[in-house]
Amino acid sequence: MCEEFRELMTSEFEMSAVGELQCFLGLQVKQLQNGIFIHQCKYVKELLTKIDMNYCKPCNTPMATTKQVTVDDKDDLVDQTLYRSMIRSLLYLTSSRPNIKFATCVCARSQSAPRKSNLIAVKSIFRYIKGAPILGIWYPANRNIELSDYSDSDFTGCHTTRKSTSGGCQFLGNCLVSWQSKKQATVSTSTVEAEYIAATSCITQFLWLQNQLLDFGVTSLKTPLMLDSQASENIIKNPVSHSTTKHIDIKHHFL
Repeated sequence: MCEEFRELMTSEFEMSAVGELQCFLGLQVKQLQNGIFIHQCKYVKELLTKIDMNYCKPCNTPMATTKQVTVDDKDDLVDQTLYRSMIRSLLYLTSSRPNIKFATCVCARSQSAPRKSNLIAVKSIFRYIKGAPILGIWYPANRNIELSDYSDSDFTGCHTTRKSTSGGCQFLGNCLVSWQSKKQATVSTSTVEAEYIAATSCITQFLWLQNQLLDFGVTSLKTPLMLDSQASENIIKNPVSHSTTKHIDIKHHFL
């Protein structure tokens, strides 16, 4: 079928077949018998050279776990163009590096008026990828096509707005196919509410994935949702509990 498709395309259009996919828009693809490995090692090296961080000291985590990134008005402003360029490069790198998604999105919130503390936080992410340039996503070859969804949230993680951050990832079998990290639109008044809103966000994502799978003839739509909040789970399962959660905006009851 692949050969017939190639002959059909070359007969209609001026084109040539270049063989097995190895690189596409900065994504390097390594196809093996037992799976596919996607990474951006070459892009990482070019990026570190571009911002002159080839010889920086590597660190073990993209962001400190004990201290949050805070904006100090006394800090000096930094070059906005440079800062936005670094954020834009990191956002593209999250195509194969979900482990830097949260840290990058936190730093991206300060693009309008970046300060020295924000630049230090961004450089910490670059120091992390310097120490682990070949990390990527592994897609093992298997026949498991069941969807599963993981949801989590912090509580008032943003010190400026006191908004929480929703996080989620979706798996097709053992393969990670989608991931998110986004600041919530409303201020949550409890950890239960923050977890509930995050679960709603994940639900919308894997409903979209289910519709995509229908095009391939996959009709098994039972998708488990994994979350670590018993109270949120009770609200989802028991509609009677909705009477005690009127402080949650009506739109979140889409779940």
